[in-house]
Amino acid sequence: MNINGKVAIVTGAAGGIGLAVATELAKRGAKAVGLVDRSDKVDEVARALNDVLDRTVAEPLVGDITDTGFRQQVFDLITARHGTPSICVPAAGITRDQAAVRVDAQTGCAVIYPQESFRQLLEINLVSPVYWALEMLARVAEQRKRRGQGRWEPTEGVQGAVIFIGSAARQGTSGQIAYATAKAGLEGVESILAKEALDHGVRCSVIHPDFTRTPLVRALGDEFVKRNILPYLQTSRLNQPGEVADAVCTTISNANQDATSVSGSPWQWTDVGWSLPV
Repeated sequence: MNINGKVAIVTGAAGGIGLAVATELAKRGAKAVGLVDRSDKVDEVARALNDVLDRTVAEPLVGDITDTGFRQQVFDLITARHGTPSICVPAAGITRDQAAVRVDAQTGCAVIYPQESFRQLLEINLVSPVYWALEMLARVAEQRKRRGQGRWEPTEGVQGAVIFIGSAARQGTSGQIAYATAKAGLEGVESILAKEALDHGVRCSVIHPDFTRTPLVRALGDEFVKRNILPYLQTSRLNQPGEVADAVCTTISNANQDATSVSGSPWQWTDVGWSLPV
């Protein structure tokens, strides 16, 4: 699938992996990229990207990614201005790290991971990405219907791509019961959409980065990263967001191939050699 001339939507685009993906898509010739984020910093990001590329490609859109109305408005606006989006990378995410059960040293009482935090994280890291993907799939399906096209045929070439941002944490990382659940859940979603979305010509994949230099990881603190993460990385360094973005764009560009030709499985790793501590 040629990225050049395509319309894309990326959530979490104000920073981290989302920003890197949006930038890389624009550099590779996307006609337009909707930069979606809850932070108005995305306005500044879009202006800077348009200035660097000397063309209007980045479209900033500020709002709550979990809100159905906002999601539909984004697709309506981007479609009206640039055409139906055919690339979707729902990269927005949060962490709420805490042991599943810990005993308070002062009271001796057990503290359970907050149910509210679990639900909030699943809503943002699992439910929201799924529905941004389904929204794009629905728009592509409607466009095909308007054109009188039925079920997609391989001779047409792939019409679109959804790339979910998973995580190496889905293998199981202490303190990340909700985060790991959400990222593992994306594999289940991909296993279904890899089949169903292709009926409409859309390829679906998951990229699993291990620890990446993003605001979420930086928020852990340099000392925590140095003590608890770097010792378990064979390369002794974090992934860079641009490396993940390159993997995303490579996967999109290879969308016409069978998924197993990319990485030997329906998903792909961006790897700095992380392994679970024994």
